Amino acid sequence: MLSLLPVPAFADNYIWLLHDGRQALAVDPGEAAPLRNALQALGLQLAAILVTHHHADHVGGISELGFAGPVYGPAGESIAEVTHPLQQGDRLQLLGQTLEVLEVPGHTAGHIAYFVGGNEPILFCGDTLFGAGCGRLFEGSPAQMLHSLDQLAALPDATRVCCAHEYTLSNLRFAQAIEPDNPALQARQRQDEARRAAGQPTLPSRMDLERATNPFLRSREPGVIQAAARAPQPAADTSPLAVFTALRAWKNQF
Repeated sequence: MLSLLPVPAFADNYIWLLHDGRQALAVDPGEAAPLRNALQALGLQLAAILVTHHHADHVGGISELGFAGPVYGPAGESIAEVTHPLQQGDRLQLLGQTLEVLEVPGHTAGHIAYFVGGNEPILFCGDTLFGAGCGRLFEGSPAQMLHSLDQLAALPDATRVCCAHEYTLSNLRFAQAIEPDNPALQARQRQDEARRAAGQPTLPSRMDLERATNPFLRSREPGVIQAAARAPQPAADTSPLAVFTALRAWKNQF
């Protein structure tokens, strides 16, 4: 039985821990101290580090940890600490689980995600997919990001979505501007506001919830298409790419 734990770091990051009570995988350790403290408190030994992309708030803590084990990360990005570069379709065997590597460019050019299958699937998606949102396009194109999000949205309903930032409430405010009459979105906002008020994370999310409430996964829905037509930079047409492009530009200034 594996346990999944978000370890808060910086102002709104999460370092994800997946552990079996003895050994742990750490995902995107941008800061060393929170991870080190969590491992010590739980009596865990770090077995491997998984990195999704090169930004400092995801890799900055690795060297300080002094970890001598494997560090997995994207082959398409320059990350000094990565010992095992990965690309689409690679599979890892860690903690008795199979992790599949997905290339999901958009936020960065070489961004990858890790999918753990089984009865309770898990997705470590870094800054590609957020709760009710998606990452900014710092290095990739809208077409790349839409393709990446479509790939993630095709994962099983029960997939636990482990994003790297606690951005859900601000993303939900934008989602409400896009689909104010979406009942699933209204219910999610109430639930996630209550969680944050109680000091709890909104994550992990679930893939079926993201498909029902995340506007960036809903560029083919009539209501989202209509909203994109009234964006500050209106969609050029009703294609999913044009709709997504208009939404992402809108969110950048929302």
